[in-house]
Amino acid sequence: MSGFKFWLVVAVVGGGAYVLGARAGRARYREISGAAKHLWDDPSLRKARAQSRKLVDKAAKKAAKKLGV
Repeated sequence: MSGFKFWLVVAVVGGGAYVLGARAGRARYREISGAAKHLWDDPSLRKARAQSRKLVDKAAKKAAKKLGV
C-alpha cells in the first residue's frame, strides 16, 4: 500500500470513528464514566488493589535489598 493510500484509509477510518463517537454524545460518556467509577469503588476491587499494592511494595523492597540500594 502506498503512503497516500495508507493515510487516506487512516483518515476515512478515523473520521468514521469520530462520527460514531460523536453520535453517542456526552450522555453516553457520562454513563460509561459513572459505571467505571462505580466499579473502581467496589469494595472487593478496593481490597484487591490494597493486596496487590502490599505485594508490589514487598517485592520492591526485596529487589532493592538484593541490588544494594
